[in-house]
Amino acid sequence: MFQALAKASAAPGPRAAGWVRTMASHKLLVHPPKALLKPLSIPNRLLLGPGPSNLAPRIMAAGGLQIIGPMSKDMYQIMDEIKEGIQYVFQTRNPLTLVISGSAHCALEAALVNVLEPGDSFLVGANGIWGQRAVDIGERMGARVHPMTKDPGGHYTLQEVEEGLAQHKPVLLFLTHGESSTGVLQPLDGFGELCHRYKCLLLVDSVVSVGGTPVYMDQQGIDILYSGSQKALNAPPGTSLISFSDKAKKKMYSRKTKPFSFYLDIKWLANFWGCDDQPRMYHHTIPIISLYSLRESLALIAEQGLENSWRKHREAAAYLHGRLQALGLQLFVKDPALRLPTVTTVAVPAGYDWRDIVSYVMDHFDIEIMGGLGPSTGKTLEPGRKPHAWALLCL
Repeated sequence: MFQALAKASAAPGPRAAGWVRTMASHKLLVHPPKALLKPLSIPNRLLLGPGPSNLAPRIMAAGGLQIIGPMSKDMYQIMDEIKEGIQYVFQTRNPLTLVISGSAHCALEAALVNVLEPGDSFLVGANGIWGQRAVDIGERMGARVHPMTKDPGGHYTLQEVEEGLAQHKPVLLFLTHGESSTGVLQPLDGFGELCHRYKCLLLVDSVVSVGGTPVYMDQQGIDILYSGSQKALNAPPGTSLISFSDKAKKKMYSRKTKPFSFYLDIKWLANFWGCDDQPRMYHHTIPIISLYSLRESLALIAEQGLENSWRKHREAAAYLHGRLQALGLQLFVKDPALRLPTVTTVAVPAGYDWRDIVSYVMDHFDIEIMGGLGPSTGKTLEPGRKPHAWALLCL
């Protein structure tokens, strides 16, 4: 039957052809763009910025697979495998673990939109661009936002955070584990326990750290953890990973007002991702091809072992730091214990414009590095260490 149908509909009949000729009521004013009539051309470039990363062949191959329906049992199986992979790289047993159809910035918004209600007290560690973004989003939602602002390169101690908790009595604390705009690695041990003592939830941005340096969501008492697909996980940008503790779930599910965003409503997303033991209902069309790639990136980390991934990043970063310093360059983060192993920031040498350095490296070596972001703009260069390209950084 299907073969006959396909054969019968291969070409329009006379009546259909006449309808096609007369269906337009206006002439086209915009012609086909000439640029789109040419083949797509992508430069062969080594990405050594803070993200995205060059993709492994297996991940690129996954992006070329045939698409399937978003609510098919095969897609549900892939989604379930992705959830298990997230639980592994996050080191969590949280059932409420899923993917947000959007970049990691979207995951930050999802966390804040679902946890915070207007008038809630929100304490933010703002030591770089991502803390600044958290402040901005919280203010837009009507939360009472209390920034703990530090100059670029700073980090937070338990004592500083406890003072903020005691003073502002927040329902949520935001910290950036890996601040890509400065290269700082924020210590996390003890902060979850401290927050819970003050009846506060702990939200952690781990976009550039998950997969590249140790994170133990459950053991460190992190209530909400999110990350991005395009950094150390080496998947294409456009999807993000997020997990919620039971404490965070209780806060979200007992809120008095609906979240401002339907698209990011965790109750809907939890159901669609099979996190609530209820029949799955359609919410939105997920980025199927991107999820194939994310699944393969998580599979690669599972195969090599998370601890091996951490070790490789640590060893590569130590080598890169030593070579940069041997050239007479100064690393922006002075304390080696506070340096991200996934993003290396270099102080711009005196007498140089960072734009000239970035352009020179691109023009002469087809290597992409970046200047600083947000508060570190013009102060740092960001030559990130990426897998399979550790010794190829040129400055």
